Amino acid sequence: MMTITPLENWILERTQLASKSQDALRAYQLEKIIQTLAYAKEKSRFYHERLKAVDLGAITSLKDFERIAFTTPAEMKQNSLDFACVPSSGIERIVTLNTSGTTGDEKRIFFTHEDLEATIDFFQYGMKCLVDQSDTVMVLLPGPAYGSIGDLLHKALAKSGISCIVHGVLSDVKKTAQCIEKNHITCIVGIPMQVLYLSRVKPELFYRHITKVLLSTDYVPDALVEALSFKGTCKVFNHYGMTEMGYGGGVECACLDGYHLRENDLYFEIIDPISGKPVQDGEYGEVVFTTLNRQAMPLIRYKTGDRARFLTKPCGCGTFLRRMEKVLGRMENSVCIQGHEIHLRALDEILLQFDSILDYTLRVEENDTLHVKLMLANKERSVALKEEIIRRIREHFSFEFTLRIDAQEDDRSPKVIHSMIKRKLHDNRQGATV
Repeated sequence: MMTITPLENWILERTQLASKSQDALRAYQLEKIIQTLAYAKEKSRFYHERLKAVDLGAITSLKDFERIAFTTPAEMKQNSLDFACVPSSGIERIVTLNTSGTTGDEKRIFFTHEDLEATIDFFQYGMKCLVDQSDTVMVLLPGPAYGSIGDLLHKALAKSGISCIVHGVLSDVKKTAQCIEKNHITCIVGIPMQVLYLSRVKPELFYRHITKVLLSTDYVPDALVEALSFKGTCKVFNHYGMTEMGYGGGVECACLDGYHLRENDLYFEIIDPISGKPVQDGEYGEVVFTTLNRQAMPLIRYKTGDRARFLTKPCGCGTFLRRMEKVLGRMENSVCIQGHEIHLRALDEILLQFDSILDYTLRVEENDTLHVKLMLANKERSVALKEEIIRRIREHFSFEFTLRIDAQEDDRSPKVIHSMIKRKLHDNRQGATV
């Protein structure tokens, strides 16, 4: 039998639950939700206004809580400061998120010292799902600024006596490869497409050194997991989180079958994006979360835009904790062509099966043309490759549309590698909403 996820004992210790059950955990979460509502209503300008007419005393169940309005990313962009619950002197870290590259389209997330410590605490126990003191971890994520993901992971691993090098976002493959060789790195934490890029340019690193990978910051297609597993020699773990959650939200255990969630600090719901009503476990919908212990910037029923579902069967590790299936991507990452939906995920699953593809961009142009721009390790067999991709895309989608595929050879310049901005299916047609 698999080892129970380390998050179980951690959550039991942090919550002091009366029993190891979902009912006891829900009772704890309800109590924390009520405290959060009262705290946010008193301290935050945004929630003071939002909850003005709400009688908090009438919220006595999680069902009652479902009547509270959602918080949207657009509301946070309008004035992040209105969400703050502590004076500026109490804020230790501010993260500005610009998801589109457009000026003014920014969210600012605030953290106190205690908020950052809570994330370190989660990272410490979450990383125990995959590494121990025999490992050396390389973090291919932003660092080493105070309070960055790299900094928090470094501190978390240090508490467990695990060596960690915060290398920063992948930009120089040669330098990264040298660092892996020199320090005998066994585990990489990084952005899905960047880690895939590294594995395809330098596969020998994975055959010789890397036995574990933790993917974070963007959703992960199955074909990418398959490619990185190197026929089972490398275990590929998924982490779910976003800055608004305090970076960490959930992580897979050794069963690699869905995230166990940070349920002492976050309450998750999955809702129908149209009606706003919660869906049944096992049904897909939009992920919504509420922070339970956040000081600087509590968020109540925050809509993530991510598509996922709760799994109905218990995890093979034997924990009583719930599991969320791997996120399927962002709800908005689809386009409509001639009345048919095309999702980024479907194209990812087709394109990532080809070893020679290092990266690509996807756009819908005028006349409903889907333009796929490939970056290849080399262009020697690009004609045959393009024909095979066209065949598979045509096979997958049952309707006719114009397809254009271009290929260029990778020049290994840093600009070609994805940054922290999430991948997107772009719609460039006139009148399309950005």
